[in-house]
Amino acid sequence: MAGRLPVVPRPEADERLSSWLTRLAGLYAMPVDALLGHLGVGGTTVHDLEWRLPEGEGASIARGTGISPEELQAMTFGNIVPDARMMIAQRNRYRCPLCLSDTREAGVRRKAAAFPWTWRCPIHGASYVTSTGAELESLLGNERLAALDRHAEHGAARLSAWVRGEDDGDERVPAVPAMLDLLTARHRKPSPPSLSEQPRMSLQERRDNHAFLTRPIVRQALTVVVPEYDLVAPVLTKPVRAGLSSLATASLLQAYALAVGIGRLAEDPVDPVVAVLLASDAAGEGRVRTVLRKWPLTSRRCVYARFWRAQRSERDREAALKAARGPQSHKLRFSQSHYFRYAVS
Repeated sequence: MAGRLPVVPRPEADERLSSWLTRLAGLYAMPVDALLGHLGVGGTTVHDLEWRLPEGEGASIARGTGISPEELQAMTFGNIVPDARMMIAQRNRYRCPLCLSDTREAGVRRKAAAFPWTWRCPIHGASYVTSTGAELESLLGNERLAALDRHAEHGAARLSAWVRGEDDGDERVPAVPAMLDLLTARHRKPSPPSLSEQPRMSLQERRDNHAFLTRPIVRQALTVVVPEYDLVAPVLTKPVRAGLSSLATASLLQAYALAVGIGRLAEDPVDPVVAVLLASDAAGEGRVRTVLRKWPLTSRRCVYARFWRAQRSERDREAALKAARGPQSHKLRFSQSHYFRYAVS
């Protein structure tokens, strides 16, 4: 093995191992695999080392770079629970406009930016933008975003704790996977876009876009728990994948909405679920009840008790309205009948 490299840049704050090794390889104008071989680490990739940095490989890199094994381990995702690994992007999910203009930040990829529930740069505090230049402010509006941020930050904190194995729920609040199962549950049968979901179109445009207007869209509980998302999300991209996969493949807006949903369910695990059950059709209610079997018994009892009371109140309200209208007269019933046209002829 060669001796210690003469020039080694220090890792940046929260920088991931693959980012630092790639920058180091670029400094010496060599591929990162060649750098690993030079450091005495072979038969693996830089991304594999991010998941598991064995003691021997860590010691070899430490000897060749002067970076302590503890600092190297801190750049890995070794403390992430296995179920969350699908959510970690190999590169930054979104871009910080200030990082792009900062030459010192060029090529730096931070661990926080690999998670889908990070929407602002941990260094500059600027909102991330997508590859098309969209940001949450333009997607949701400043006023709506300000109102949702508290729930989103709570949801992100729960997600961050869960991926480290520090949050499995309690006797009232379910674990993160159970909340994601509820948010992505199909509470109603698929249906075409409603009038409120359709863009304004002329008659000819409606004819040209008949396939779009009649295409069934999956309906998920997320739109009930986070109605703000339902208002702004493009109709064809409203559905998300089920369970944990929802965050792994989510867009910026979808990931934010899922974090808001988790935050709201963590703050109140009863009322949002009751709202979902009330908005469900018969088959959807069955799917939601199946998902709720993973929830704490205390929460389930509260949900079903409040759901029953809400149903009874609705029945009482309908009965009161019917009684207030009073019985129809025989003459009125006759005029509304199928045979009215013969009676007046």
